Amino acid sequence: MTDHNIALKILFFSQTLIGVMGNSFLLGLYIITFFAGPRLRTIDMILTHLAFVNNLVLLSKGIPQTMAAFELNNFLDDIGCKSVFYLHRVSRGLSLCTTSLLSGFQALTISSGNSRWAEIKTRVQKYTVPFCLFCWVLHLGTNGSILVYMKGPKGYENITKIQDFGFCSTLFNPSFTTSISAFIISLPDATCLILMIWASGSMVLVLHRHRQRVQYIHNSRLFSRPSLEARATQSILMLVSIFVYFYSFNSVLTVYVQFAKTNHLLLNVSAFLAACFPACSPFVLIFNDSQVSKYCLTIWEKIKFPSLY
Repeated sequence: MTDHNIALKILFFSQTLIGVMGNSFLLGLYIITFFAGPRLRTIDMILTHLAFVNNLVLLSKGIPQTMAAFELNNFLDDIGCKSVFYLHRVSRGLSLCTTSLLSGFQALTISSGNSRWAEIKTRVQKYTVPFCLFCWVLHLGTNGSILVYMKGPKGYENITKIQDFGFCSTLFNPSFTTSISAFIISLPDATCLILMIWASGSMVLVLHRHRQRVQYIHNSRLFSRPSLEARATQSILMLVSIFVYFYSFNSVLTVYVQFAKTNHLLLNVSAFLAACFPACSPFVLIFNDSQVSKYCLTIWEKIKFPSLY
């Protein structure tokens, strides 16, 4: 067993385990708070959905990749490969869609001093759940082609134009139809990515203007303790930056690997990058969002002093 294989096993296993634990903690915290704690904000509902789909991304990619690193390449049949890849692509698209919704909603929140933006924010709050359901339907539909082309590791044994993922394989035949299919699949992702970048730019601009307006205040205490909205906005900007960084690198690698000869090293790097945001995002919120600490404290007080509630 080479050092390379040992490192892969440790890397994928650690990334999956830590990421699932972090997302499960946030998911459990929000669920408990919903039933027993203070009223959840709309943004907390979005974060609950994000933690759920990020767990799906990690489980659908991390577990098969970890097992492949342990050289268990035949543990999935055709149906298993179709299910795992379909779930991963759907959950990855939902993660992008939810992060886009999160950044857009926060941009509206810090701009809601304007009556027009406040009205739009109210409408977004009303349609948050239907929008998430729409994202599910959209990605379940647009990724349906995976159920046709994905096979088990031996599914395309006698065909040369295949892409081998170690534990699954798919037929890759560049054509006009394939290009149209790829365009349809990537269109919702591109739209969400553009919306996310626009919302992030808007948040940066609003925060910059706010900082300029308060520069005449010389009380250092005001600058050492940013507002809750500013801290929440900074956390979401950090989340978006991490997402765009890893998503961009992963997309470039994915396109390269599809058109070049199968390279297992690049496939492993691409798989690692695809799971970086789902693994990192819960800890960004845990350590930077003061509302998470508030929910933890409220639940702890209810457990320790139940008679007060």
